[in-house]
Amino acid sequence: MAEPNTQGNKRFIIWMVVAIVIVAADQLTKWAIVEWVALYDKVPLNSFVNLTHQRNPGAAFSFLADAGGWQRWFFVTLATGVSGVIAVWLWRIRDQGQAVLGAGLALVLGGAVGNLIDRIMLGYVVDFIQVRFAGVPFFDPFPSFNVADAGITVGAALLIIDALFFSGREERANTEKQTDS
Repeated sequence: MAEPNTQGNKRFIIWMVVAIVIVAADQLTKWAIVEWVALYDKVPLNSFVNLTHQRNPGAAFSFLADAGGWQRWFFVTLATGVSGVIAVWLWRIRDQGQAVLGAGLALVLGGAVGNLIDRIMLGYVVDFIQVRFAGVPFFDPFPSFNVADAGITVGAALLIIDALFFSGREERANTEKQTDS
């Protein structure tokens, strides 16, 4: 009988803790905004960042926000499925030492679950960070976002970095050797 890989299991637990930290930070910050900032108010932090209180029934950049309500359960179903796939993926790679891939997946998982909680409980996602670059199209202001969105964005960037520089590197090297022969 094979011994369980305790290092891989520890790695999986760390990735799940990262996801849980994102969910907790997301929900705590959203709670604070709902409690202390009136809907649509803006609290300037500096010349280019405001805290605001927005409700987004759609997806990124308010995609499908005016779709009539069906999108809530579509996004709940989608986020639930994606979260399940990511959790299984993390479990399957736990023994492979893919730190960048694991971190990226954990951040995306935490962000997806953070926004999923809002959709289930509220029917919309609370957004509250607003970035402004005066006079720059699309950044004046940039669409409001939250901690979950930031986790998803950073996680997606890590997934791209992993795909470009880490995952499959051995397979690409073997393919290149075969091509050179």
